[in-house]
Amino acid sequence: MSDTDVNKGIKLSPEMKKIIRKQRLQDFIFHKVTLTFASLVLVVLAGIIISLIITAWPTFAKYGPGFFFRNEWDVVNSDFGGLDSIYGTLVTAVIALLIAVPISFGISVFLTEMCPGWLKRPLGTAVELLAAVPSIIYGMFGLFVFAPVYADYVQPFLTSTIGQVPVIGVLFKGAPNGIGLLTAALILAFMIIPFITSVMRDVFEIVPPVLKEAAYGIGCTTWEVVTRVVLPYTRTGVVGGVMLGLGRALGETMAVTFVIGNAHRISPSLFSPGSSIASTLANEFGEAEPGLHYSSLFALGLTLFIITLFVLAAAKWMLINMEKNQGSKN
Repeated sequence: MSDTDVNKGIKLSPEMKKIIRKQRLQDFIFHKVTLTFASLVLVVLAGIIISLIITAWPTFAKYGPGFFFRNEWDVVNSDFGGLDSIYGTLVTAVIALLIAVPISFGISVFLTEMCPGWLKRPLGTAVELLAAVPSIIYGMFGLFVFAPVYADYVQPFLTSTIGQVPVIGVLFKGAPNGIGLLTAALILAFMIIPFITSVMRDVFEIVPPVLKEAAYGIGCTTWEVVTRVVLPYTRTGVVGGVMLGLGRALGETMAVTFVIGNAHRISPSLFSPGSSIASTLANEFGEAEPGLHYSSLFALGLTLFIITLFVLAAAKWMLINMEKNQGSKN
């Protein structure tokens, strides 16, 4: 560096040049350190993918893509397929999301727009406490408290009402044993409601008050303010909260293992026992011996990774399209 600042025509003293060199060195080191941290994430991600593929390769070498569509899981005869676990994972996660998102949205809107001041803090704290409850506690609650009540009262009611409706009635028929796909989905809904609610509440609170006050000033109702001001302003955060809940539902292990029934089969009834990828791994990984069984479990793990990646990509694509559509309207 020259002794003169070309842009300002100021001659730099030796002390100033020393300070500038020190600052540039600090910036260089800081840049390299943060780059290393960011690259470490990619390295870990690549390592996970590679290890899953290598260990699961014997399964894919034997079954090929057909592994994802085979409804077989016979440990004794070493015959494996992942369809039943994939089916259970997707069904329970989707049902849980369908239940949790409207409830979380309602709680978030109430907390940010209509909740009295004296109730806002206790209710918000309660939501955060529910998010901190360990998953195994939800599983124990589901098995020992929720499942008996569900079997004695809810399942018979659903069978006698919705179960008699053509086409969709088959989903609500079966023995009222209290455990199964629908039970797991309901427990998952209980688990992800606090997560989605917390994210939605936080993003709703960042909406500038002047925007909402202007909407109220021209005569908008609370519903119109929420749907036309709050949601468009916070759509990225809302989708992020929903995806956070979906990711929790897809990968939940212990709570689902307690109440899903752990049966490797596919049934049209939501009352029937089933299995998920996470519950299969939890139940069998500790006893699996090296070989096709061990490899198939890693194949299921890779499948769950792919499902999660696909969900995140779909969410990103949806956000991009929403931004494009919003720009075209403007």
